[in-house]
Amino acid sequence: MHVSLFDFDLPADRIALRPAHPRDASRLLLVRPGAGLTDHHARDLADLLEPGDALVFNDTKVIPAQLEGVRERAGAEPVRFSATLHLREAGDRWRAFVKGARKLRPGDGVVFRHADRPDAGALLAEVVTKGEDGDVTLRFDRSGPDLDLALIAVGHIPLPPYIAARRPEDDEDRADYQTVYAREAGAVAAPTAGLHFTDELIARIDARGIERHFVTLHVGAGTFLPMKVDNTEDHKMHAEIGVVAAGTAAALNAVRARGGKVVAVGTTSLRLLESATGEDKVIRPFSGATDIFITPGYRFRAVDRLMTNFHLPKSTLFMLVSAFAGLDTMRAAYAHAIASGYRFYSYGDTSLLYPAGEV
Repeated sequence: MHVSLFDFDLPADRIALRPAHPRDASRLLLVRPGAGLTDHHARDLADLLEPGDALVFNDTKVIPAQLEGVRERAGAEPVRFSATLHLREAGDRWRAFVKGARKLRPGDGVVFRHADRPDAGALLAEVVTKGEDGDVTLRFDRSGPDLDLALIAVGHIPLPPYIAARRPEDDEDRADYQTVYAREAGAVAAPTAGLHFTDELIARIDARGIERHFVTLHVGAGTFLPMKVDNTEDHKMHAEIGVVAAGTAAALNAVRARGGKVVAVGTTSLRLLESATGEDKVIRPFSGATDIFITPGYRFRAVDRLMTNFHLPKSTLFMLVSAFAGLDTMRAAYAHAIASGYRFYSYGDTSLLYPAGEV
């Protein structure tokens, strides 16, 4: 399919630079293909679902994966560059998208420091390999939890480019750009549909008799990369690491067997569940990498509803929601959202989508 099919005009003032407070005060657009659009708030979610349905959350935790570094090479001037970690390959090794990668070569030593916290110390690494489009593998001087602690001290929260271009990251983002249920550290970007949940909303969900289950997909920086091809068939997704536990898979299969709906909170939860589900529509335990790319024509196997924010034009995520609810339906939904003042992207408002063709 031609990427231009997924383009639309979005006024710059619709891009949210800060989240709603409280989180569940954000707006929610209910999208039912063939049955119109209705305006709600995130706090209404429990009333839009039925007892016996199951919400599936991505419990990944965002790490300070944006690093500012200096290349150190014998006989050469130091060179500054920026790196965004996107895929952990080992306890001491990460792949990163590097701005200024052309100045690096395998074997180079690099030093990372926090510009505003010089007392945080330094984090050392070596360039192991260089790939395409600034994709670099870094091996650090420490591993596992020690590396994680160093990243907290030295790194920055990697705000999406459309926010970072308009304001710097600050201490508020360390709390705002994290779900209230985050627990498995490793994401470079937040699973943003989950940012609308509060303890109060979760209590209402429990009282309504709606199940809550958790999967883990460590969202990578590839989620922000623009498509550089004209046809979707030519696009390659970056892999992300995910886990669906055996108990979670069994519980979700039981929900569907008794007629309940599996509701993915965010495209990350949906993509992981679809990766874990066979053509027989049975969800199975899963652990490993997924690079699933969902476009119109895909037949969904695991997910019956999708809660998701409003996405960029010509993005893989807008393609996914168009596959789920229908391209014409999503074009109409986005036109309504823009005209009605909904806020877009990571800190913006949300939607609850029904699948195309559901009776």
